[in-house]
Amino acid sequence: MLNIDGSFGEGGGQLVRNAVALSAISDEPVTITRIRASRHQKGLAAQHIAAIRAVASACDAECRGISPGSGSIEFSPRELKCREVSVEVGTAGSIPLVIQAWLSVALCAGGILHITGGTEVSRSPTIDYLDHVLMSVLRSSGAKIDLNILKRGYFPEGGGEVTVRVEQKKMLPVVTDGDKDHPCCIFSCSSNLPDHVTQRQASAADARLSLGLEEPCTISLDRRTGPSTGSSCTVCKGAKGGVALGKRGLPAEEVGRSAANALLAEIKNPGTVDIHLSDQLRVPLALFGGLFSTSTLTSHAETVCWLLSRFGYDITIH
Repeated sequence: MLNIDGSFGEGGGQLVRNAVALSAISDEPVTITRIRASRHQKGLAAQHIAAIRAVASACDAECRGISPGSGSIEFSPRELKCREVSVEVGTAGSIPLVIQAWLSVALCAGGILHITGGTEVSRSPTIDYLDHVLMSVLRSSGAKIDLNILKRGYFPEGGGEVTVRVEQKKMLPVVTDGDKDHPCCIFSCSSNLPDHVTQRQASAADARLSLGLEEPCTISLDRRTGPSTGSSCTVCKGAKGGVALGKRGLPAEEVGRSAANALLAEIKNPGTVDIHLSDQLRVPLALFGGLFSTSTLTSHAETVCWLLSRFGYDITIH
């Protein structure tokens, strides 16, 4: 059994999520200790448990220590195959982060995931970023991924609902070609708010992007009702994106401009992918090969590279 120090490097939930995914793919049992040991709230939180259960369901894994606050787990995978999985994160735990863990496994075996929780929450990519940036890059490498947003979920109530379907396909190496030949897209979304909120977010993002890009942007508005109230704006161009979340008292225009500024900063930076996508592509890169560049080697990326080396994968960084 492979022993993983859960406090190594960045030492957060990403290490746990990727460790169980790699365990399922490689059929290598793992013990993860000192989980999030340096964090204020140590051990497993709801979204980490949901990610472990999603991966475990895909490979019928035997798990020990999977409970809130647990600092150590054992994960013993069995047969990995195409399965239909349902997971509840609870409250507004991040749906996109849970999907990321399960997605690596599903790219190898196929599968369907039904998940409830938060679609747009802080310290996480939005569900639109996941679909139109990360999954778009994977689709260009041969992946067959369909994502359906049934309900949007915002902090603190959550209540978002998403279904993801992945067909097992022969994947090509993950290679990105930058953002020059890709359209700029704006996704402005809200739940339980007046219709003008999404329009104001989108218009502000579009106006800001027009000052930095010599091309029009495609705008998609998504207004919904549901169990939670909130808004988000996601902007992207190729393998680079920017996101911003609304909050009480923050003008919708500021949300749109913030997302646009984040994208423009990434476009200005060298590299074919933004720094956050670079973190998320490390496992697919190890599994299927490929090449991309980015402007910064984050602590998250360094931690994932270390974890991949423990499973025998070699990623060369220049």
